[in-house]
Amino acid sequence: MVKKKLVLKRKIKKMIRQAMYTIIIFLLGMISVKQNPKMKASINQKIYTESPNYIKVRDIYKKYFGNIIKEKETTQSVFTEQLVYTKKEKYNNGAKLKVSKNYLVPTIESGIIIALENNKVIISQINGINVEYSNITISNYKLYDYIEKGKLLGECKSDELYISFEKEGEYLDYQKYI
Repeated sequence: MVKKKLVLKRKIKKMIRQAMYTIIIFLLGMISVKQNPKMKASINQKIYTESPNYIKVRDIYKKYFGNIIKEKETTQSVFTEQLVYTKKEKYNNGAKLKVSKNYLVPTIESGIIIALENNKVIISQINGINVEYSNITISNYKLYDYIEKGKLLGECKSDELYISFEKEGEYLDYQKYI
């Protein structure tokens, strides 16, 4: 009983310490942005016009501060697929894939949803590549949700799926990734 209390106290202290580090870093950042207009402009540029790599930020945070929120227990998923198509051809900056009607679209790689619109979603993958999936009805996801490789992203609205790959502002050859 005493041992359990000590373990619980340590966990609580660790969580409080992590929360305090986060608050201190946030406050220092806010003070420096308030004092330096150039830094404010730079941060606005990075956040609003470029696509930040949220995976790197998460990994750095985990490395130095650990996890504040306990990660969910792993469960067996019913849907774990790979992208399946019958035909692919170049389309704009990416590819048009011929899929079955009402095809359930899986993610190619794990990542964070950084853009979510009516018929399209952009995922910042763990490998630093942003993937845009178009012509789909998105499942139950919100902006900045983390989605794992092979999980259901949404349903294709017709028998065509549009996909493109981008890294650091440049479109990549889709043939390397699908």
